[in-house]
Amino acid sequence: MIELLSKERCISCNQCVSVCPTNVFEKTEGGIPVIARQSDCQSCFMCELYCPVDALYVTPMAEENVEVGELEVAQLGLLGSYRESLGWGQGRKPTVSQDASYYIFRRSHEDH
Repeated sequence: MIELLSKERCISCNQCVSVCPTNVFEKTEGGIPVIARQSDCQSCFMCELYCPVDALYVTPMAEENVEVGELEVAQLGLLGSYRESLGWGQGRKPTVSQDASYYIFRRSHEDH
């Protein structure tokens, strides 16, 4: 479930608003988006993946609302942690080659 949108990091690009399939975020006039419908979050991580400045934290515990503070989450390195683990973003190394399903996909296409 989406737990945090960092007011410190957000650049108001509204990517999270655009990519969220369940319309959790709401665009605001001249400001950063807000988490308007947290209970609608399906923990798909799309918002975190597309945030260019790692301003979002989605907890993998989809059914629980976990109280987190921005400072704590930032210090633990959790802001954008899913995006980082996949290697999305400038200066990061893609991790797709470490995924077993990707290896199987590549092997199946090499035989043709």
